[in-house]
Amino acid sequence: MDNQERKQQLIEDIQNLLNTYKGVSPTSINPALLEFMDEDTLVNIIDSLLQQKDDVQKVDVDWLNQFKSEK
Repeated sequence: MDNQERKQQLIEDIQNLLNTYKGVSPTSINPALLEFMDEDTLVNIIDSLLQQKDDVQKVDVDWLNQFKSEK
């Protein structure tokens, strides 16, 4: 995979991550907006999105745990 193909795949990955949130309208990114970014920046965006998703899931789990009955 060459550099351009790798960047395109990273851009698609970012778009797919953005579209995994339930209840949010689908997101479409114009690849030209991210083309100027290097691979490291695109990977950092993906890492940030994954961390945000993980943080949201942790909050959801913590919220649900408060309703667990203690035995």
